[in-house]
Amino acid sequence: MIKSSDNPQTPNQPLQPRFGRLDLGLDQVLDGIRRATDWLLGQQHEDGYWCGELEADVMLEADYIFMHTLLGTGEPGKMQRALNEILRHQNEDGGWSLYPGGPSNINYGVKSYLALKLMGWSKDHPVLVKAREWVLANGGVVECNTFTKIYLCALGQYDYDAVPAVPPEIVLFPNWFYFNLYEISSWSRGILVPLSIIYAKKPFKKLAPEQGIEELFAGGRQNANLHLRWDKKNPVSWRNFFLLTDRMVHWFERVHIRPLRTMAIRHAKEWMLERFEKSDGLGAIYPAMLNSIVALRCLDYSFDDPQMIRAMDEFEKLGIDCPEGTVEYPTPTFRMQPCFPPVWDTAQAIYALGEAGVQRDDPRLLKAADWILSKEVRTKGDWAEKVKNVEPGGWYFEFNNEFYPDVDDTGQVLLALSCVDNPRERYHYEVCQRALNWIWAMQCRNGGWASFDKDNTKMIFQYIPFADHNAMLDPPTVDITGRMLEMLAQYGFTRKDPRVEKAIQFILKDQEPDGSWFGRWGVNYLYGTFLVLRGLEAMGMWNHEPAIQQAAEWIRMVQNTDGGWGETCGTYDDPNQRGIGPSTPSQTAWAILGLLAAGDTRSDSVAKGVRWLIERQHEDGSWDELVPGRNGESYYTGTGFPRVFYLGYHLYKQYFPLLALTTYQRAMTREAAE
Repeated sequence: MIKSSDNPQTPNQPLQPRFGRLDLGLDQVLDGIRRATDWLLGQQHEDGYWCGELEADVMLEADYIFMHTLLGTGEPGKMQRALNEILRHQNEDGGWSLYPGGPSNINYGVKSYLALKLMGWSKDHPVLVKAREWVLANGGVVECNTFTKIYLCALGQYDYDAVPAVPPEIVLFPNWFYFNLYEISSWSRGILVPLSIIYAKKPFKKLAPEQGIEELFAGGRQNANLHLRWDKKNPVSWRNFFLLTDRMVHWFERVHIRPLRTMAIRHAKEWMLERFEKSDGLGAIYPAMLNSIVALRCLDYSFDDPQMIRAMDEFEKLGIDCPEGTVEYPTPTFRMQPCFPPVWDTAQAIYALGEAGVQRDDPRLLKAADWILSKEVRTKGDWAEKVKNVEPGGWYFEFNNEFYPDVDDTGQVLLALSCVDNPRERYHYEVCQRALNWIWAMQCRNGGWASFDKDNTKMIFQYIPFADHNAMLDPPTVDITGRMLEMLAQYGFTRKDPRVEKAIQFILKDQEPDGSWFGRWGVNYLYGTFLVLRGLEAMGMWNHEPAIQQAAEWIRMVQNTDGGWGETCGTYDDPNQRGIGPSTPSQTAWAILGLLAAGDTRSDSVAKGVRWLIERQHEDGSWDELVPGRNGESYYTGTGFPRVFYLGYHLYKQYFPLLALTTYQRAMTREAAE
């Protein structure tokens, strides 16, 4: 069942007082919708898709310099411009942070410092002096995570014996074994399998003394305890158990007791190469791609081997080269994206445009739908290890990533396709039906949905020593579940279906005491709350239910005095800061959408939020989310891994405000007609 769209361009009467007591006319809203629609359509690629930049932190540029230094590759000019990008993001205290305006992070401080040294900078340079002071004041190199330390080992700046073991033998564990490869998150799989090859082969490149980072060890490297520390307060703990196991693995390696090592490396290589196929690099994500390139060299693949050429080419495609600089930052720079988001951006754009009144048979939407239909997954990937006897279906995030479709993208694509009349009706129906079957098969035991895997919830694995990147698991989340409810309602599912009711109960049990919901994949509680409210509304839940009204009151309570809403990535570290942050177009749109889903069409909060969006829309119909005084940096409202990695989706600030204005206009029209 597909709902038809109301056309917002139909003339309507002026805004009535019950929509708020602000002087905001319907013509202003309609004009904002028109301009935003035109701008977004103007960004469509000639092949039919949308793909905005996916901005991330300086770790990517630092690792780019590390990899090319280790391999003896790379274009010097591009590496210098990558260095400029690192310098652009340095904080006043000398460090580097996970997101613009955030606190400095030890891993980023050490990696960025090393990158500067690798590019020939002296430790006496004022930039490095300031950076070094911050790193030493925060514990030095030993406080870094495992991934950083293994990279340092490859350049002789740390000891392999002191880093947590990442033995390739883990790929040999059978699926019935409590700990096996498919009980950790898909992204950790893609990172750890090639990393296990690197760990086993232990590559080493000797640096010139002046390129090293000995000065970043508090008290000197010779005096530092490079091993992970035991939990002395809780001697009988999972952390200590896994640390003991880790020490045993290291001892076996030192005495050459590793009978399965050759077989394990071969299996790890085969696993990795298999996932190169129908993908733009391993997992189509930056860290897995980088690790796979280094792993191939460790396995003696030459630079002219087709596998190496392809892996390097896909990796370099992630780069954005600005040899002339930009308007916001005129210095020449080169930056890397963590991946490309074309399926995600295209699905969001189609849906926003369809809701905004672009006709269902508009050639531009049909072209976009055809492109996205061509990206349907038809091969069983890692998900099939736990989900048996289900036909492949669904979509991934990137251009090509056949092994890793995800529930969130699939749900959003189905929402988008509900806005389009595809002339290939039968094919369209069959694709959607396959995707729906796949989504139901991916529903977790507790009723919610995760992203890439089903029931990936063994919390004990977070205590494994090499799991200190805080991203080992892929549990079900309320934000994805909320989107699934909204989508399922579009296709005729109701609360009479016990699977739907189970999902709703999962959401209600996870509500925070203040009424909000945690956002795993967007920053943060504003994201989670708006998606849940949209899903509950779509499923017909009465908006006077206490859970819904409490959520709406929380959104109103955290509105900024300027009329907008904002929230920083820091809320993942301190939940008491939820809903607090500078106003941004994307988060203001989420708040408006959440309030409207809760039935709030009469408070000043909604009208003020809409006014905030209208007043900050540029003449060309776009919005920006630039951080004042930060060299053209944008606020990050996307989440990769909470507390570890955040994202700036450049199109979030376009299609979400468009959807918010359209939804508001419809609510105004309905209320005026009553």
